Amino acid sequence: MTAFDFVTVGCFLVMAGAFFALTNKEPRKLLQLVLAAAAFAIADQLGNADYVLLASLLILAGVGYSVAVIRRD
Repeated sequence: MTAFDFVTVGCFLVMAGAFFALTNKEPRKLLQLVLAAAAFAIADQLGNADYVLLASLLILAGVGYSVAVIRRD
């Protein structure tokens, strides 16, 4: 287990919790968040392969996109 495993899973859990707590649970919004979930998964793999900068940028992009999607109501 690496730090990227914990960070990306944590980001995913917060994103999923925010979806259920802060949105009206539209399928379209869920599909938009699948893109952020994929970004977290790819960032985890990149981080584990020692592409730390690229993985960190992808995590930040995923978090930013998730916030933008969830706030857009």
